[in-house]
Amino acid sequence: MFPVKQPWLCKALGCYDCCIRCLGAVPYASLLATLLCYIGVALFCGGGHEALSGTRTLVELHFARDIQDFTVLADFIKYFQYVIYGLASFFFLYGLLLLAEGFYTTSAVKQTFGEFRSTRFGRCLSLTFIILTCVLAVIWLVVFGFTAIPVFFFFNTASSCHKINILAETTVFQHARVCMDARMYGFLPLNASPGTVCGTTLANICKAQEFYMTYDLYIVAFVGAGITLLALFLYVVATTYNYAVLRFLGRKGIRC
Repeated sequence: MFPVKQPWLCKALGCYDCCIRCLGAVPYASLLATLLCYIGVALFCGGGHEALSGTRTLVELHFARDIQDFTVLADFIKYFQYVIYGLASFFFLYGLLLLAEGFYTTSAVKQTFGEFRSTRFGRCLSLTFIILTCVLAVIWLVVFGFTAIPVFFFFNTASSCHKINILAETTVFQHARVCMDARMYGFLPLNASPGTVCGTTLANICKAQEFYMTYDLYIVAFVGAGITLLALFLYVVATTYNYAVLRFLGRKGIRC
């Protein structure tokens, strides 16, 4: 995108000055976004994969007697776990591309190496990254919203179990009226049987280790999705700034 005007520059400078120039050439916004993206995707994919397996076990054992009622959810879990593998690979490669774009287009690099000439291809490439990252951020915002659904379900279940424990200490029968219906969250079809777990049975489910493990994993996946969304917003800011540099600060540039 821009030629090095003085390749012998660092040879004429001391070690300290060269280090300062190199540190000044680092696109810190893109680097921070890349680190956040990798951390968020790792949390989302790792936590989501194991949480889906725990959900399948809990629903199959306690909320669905007929395997036919559970088939749709089981297929969704199986296919989405494969999607998670693809998401991890995609974000790894996309993060590297955006980081490389940040290195090549940051104004600090241009100021370090002197004059440059931005090209039509360079500006179109930056604009393409802006559009793709914006689209990806919107898609991931939807994913972030859907990730909150299982967290909300497990939070309500844990709250119901806490209520049952309180009622069990004060009354005899009222705690049996406290129920949790997996059908209202879309985990099972409306005609699934039983679909609802009440009273002491629900309290016993909450005491199982698998329940809290799955709950914690969904929280991890939710936090990971939020971190990834933040990283995408940072990418949008960084790539937009890089495009502005190429378009408005480039000498002898060609409009894209």
